[in-house]
Amino acid sequence: MSDRAGAPIDDGHCFACGKNSTIGIKMRFDELPDGSVESRLTLAQPYQGWRGIAHGGIVAMLLDEAMAYAAGARGYKGMTADLKLRFRKPVPIGEPIVVRGAVRWQRRNVLNIQAQIENESGTELAGGEGSFIAKAQLEPGRRLGDLDGG
Repeated sequence: MSDRAGAPIDDGHCFACGKNSTIGIKMRFDELPDGSVESRLTLAQPYQGWRGIAHGGIVAMLLDEAMAYAAGARGYKGMTADLKLRFRKPVPIGEPIVVRGAVRWQRRNVLNIQAQIENESGTELAGGEGSFIAKAQLEPGRRLGDLDGG
């Protein structure tokens, strides 16, 4: 859902990060000194595909969410226009992972963003790159933790 100007509206029910989602993952991101973002989490069994491995759609969602928060760290809210994924190794269920996102470049309202998922030892499990279309700037005073509207 978006407002009349096309900016997405966050009502706190996002499956990935929403505080109000009853079935979601409730990811939390921290902004790092270099402007990138990071979320540390452990996926539970309901998010698996094959035994002990996260479903590919969940992996894509984690990368997409990191991209949205990387855009948020730059002060923008919007939507993913395209996403290219690379599945390198299985993303485990029940083990800590780190999801990161960073803006590589920006031209007007288009941001090129990369994201990756690593295990605790730093091995890349999956990565992605995509274009994010900024639909609006975040309201003055809003920060990353405020993105989920809840």
